[in-house]
Amino acid sequence: MSINRHELKSPVPFARKKVDARIRKTRDALGDALVALMQEKPFDSITVQDLLDRANVGRSTFYSHFSDKEDLQISDADEFYEGLSMALSAHGDKSERVFPVKEFFAHVQEAWEFVSALIASGKMQDNMELAQAHFARGIERRLDEIPRAANLAPAERPIIAFAQAGSLISLLRWWVDRGMKEPAGEMDKLFHRMFWNGIKA
Repeated sequence: MSINRHELKSPVPFARKKVDARIRKTRDALGDALVALMQEKPFDSITVQDLLDRANVGRSTFYSHFSDKEDLQISDADEFYEGLSMALSAHGDKSERVFPVKEFFAHVQEAWEFVSALIASGKMQDNMELAQAHFARGIERRLDEIPRAANLAPAERPIIAFAQAGSLISLLRWWVDRGMKEPAGEMDKLFHRMFWNGIKA
């Protein structure tokens, strides 16, 4: 059974960018179409016309928002990673978590059909580079919010955040390669133990 884009968009609640309702409807329709099509056939074989037909959107409307299907895919991913990275801050989370690892890993597991399609498309590396940049910004913001991190010099925080964002992606790859056997909640605890132990060291 295929998943829909709304499931892809909601591993944790987060505020989406304020966009005109008509523009949002169009972008969502095109995003939904791309997610559905990627689960049906290879990314390379998807045409803009396929997207237009599935989303019931005109060609001129598509090109007023995106340059091509790659632009649509990366734009969707960009919004997803940004929202995910800032979710804890946006909701005033009072824990010492710097990233919603449990929710993100559970989302990857639930959306595995789409993730597999993304891997098969050859777009995963670009997505992970984009993700690391967003994750680093989110972690850096959390370091500004968590009292435990108060002793970190401001100049160190971006470096630590970027390195730890890379560690998170490596942990995700390790978990996926092992068949996602460990519960997402345990992976969250593991990441944060390694994170704070590393900061302490």
